Amino acid sequence: MRILNKIPILILSASLFLEVLSGSTVRVINRVDNSTDEIKTLDKLRGVYVSAKDVSRVLSSRQPYVNSDRNKMVIYIGNNRLKISGNSSFVLVDELVYQMPNYAVWNNGDIYVQAEALFNLIKETTMPGIGYDPKRMVLDIDIKEFNITGVDINEKANGTILRIKTRSNFPEGNISSFFHENGWFYITIADALVDTTEIRRSDIRGVVRSVTADQLENTAQIAFQIKSKVDSHELYQGKDPSEIVVSLRTPMDNSIARIKEVKDRWKLDTVVLDAGHGGKDPGAIGPRGTKEKDIVLDIVKRVGLLLEKNTKLKVVYTREEDTFVPLWKRTKMANESNGKIFLSFHVNSNPNKSAHGFETYLLRPGKNEDAIEVASRENEVIKLEDRTYNRYQDLSGENLIMATMAQSVFLKESEELASMIQTEMAKSVKSKNRGVKQAGFHVLIGASMPNVLIEAGFLSNRNEEKNLRNSKYRQVIANSIYKAIVKFRYSREQYLADN
Repeated sequence: MRILNKIPILILSASLFLEVLSGSTVRVINRVDNSTDEIKTLDKLRGVYVSAKDVSRVLSSRQPYVNSDRNKMVIYIGNNRLKISGNSSFVLVDELVYQMPNYAVWNNGDIYVQAEALFNLIKETTMPGIGYDPKRMVLDIDIKEFNITGVDINEKANGTILRIKTRSNFPEGNISSFFHENGWFYITIADALVDTTEIRRSDIRGVVRSVTADQLENTAQIAFQIKSKVDSHELYQGKDPSEIVVSLRTPMDNSIARIKEVKDRWKLDTVVLDAGHGGKDPGAIGPRGTKEKDIVLDIVKRVGLLLEKNTKLKVVYTREEDTFVPLWKRTKMANESNGKIFLSFHVNSNPNKSAHGFETYLLRPGKNEDAIEVASRENEVIKLEDRTYNRYQDLSGENLIMATMAQSVFLKESEELASMIQTEMAKSVKSKNRGVKQAGFHVLIGASMPNVLIEAGFLSNRNEEKNLRNSKYRQVIANSIYKAIVKFRYSREQYLADN
């Protein structure tokens, strides 16, 4: 419970509360539209009491809710709801309870609240652009249309999430961030107006020691004082509701470090191979009718055969036939089989029919339009799943950042594996090396091991479709991926031997 004023509550008799000494008004000056107004009052022994109905009329376009049977009223100001009860000192603002210095008074279907206390409460919680002068009995309204309204801070296992609340989306070029050697992290947003009062009230958590904000002409700057080391940070602007999400990644604490130490000593003994799509989900379809699900299943089987024949590795297939397997079940199978690496196989498609080549993806926010488009297409399979409840979060903004933070312990290994795959394919596959990229794939969410998604070519390209239909070409791809897995395994064994 919040205590707005430490003045002791005097419980006065009902007859005294209903005594009206003289009627007057609070003058309202609205500097937004240069208008004036008045609020009815009761003059009480302990100050001026204002009409809640009039306050609602002056500060809100929405009619208040009045329950005369229970002497209660709800007024709506902005996005906030204030619940006031007659003969009570408590005011409920949304879900928070505030205590006023004196009881409110129910009088002729209206509630009167001590003016100074009520206006201070509204300024603190709802509308910072007002000011009340109790001596002059003047309410001054100078509401600014803030488009940056606050900051939520959430602590995670290996970092802190900052969510800057906004009322509009900003062009990417308007947002910048940097760490200063003085220990402060700055986010600067052009064409923004920040509610500095609300920002300074932010609850402090995680690596953040304090928060402040400044308005510099048409530019807002929010500054976070950081109390411990930050390894890296990522910034993402959401859509609905509008927000700017920032992840601050920190070194792992002792418990997570111990987990990492154990993880670094695993022996690579199980490989999980995931053939994308399948069954009722054909995936991409080429001009000649070639289906992605058939191409990738064949490549997966060829890779698996090479591993089973030439190594002692256990191979786990998420599907070995033309069957439909939900995305969530694929990573579940990988984890339950104690898989040490997870490879999801796909072939690409693009409206640009000249696009060709192979690429490998990591689970991270997409950095370019192509990566985002590929992720969106591959995630479309969710629509085909028979779901009784939503197993997937929105893979944009905060949810994706949080997902990648949860898996960041395997990021280094995933990057190494992806690089080896691209290197080996570049040696033998006669197509364009499109490199290692980042995007948000549902199929990689939840795989507690190094994981990558391979796009082995473009079915939308007629020449590449022709190549992918050729068994010898698919064998070259399989050989390259097999070599990359063996190379990755060797690098892990060398690491363990050296440590």
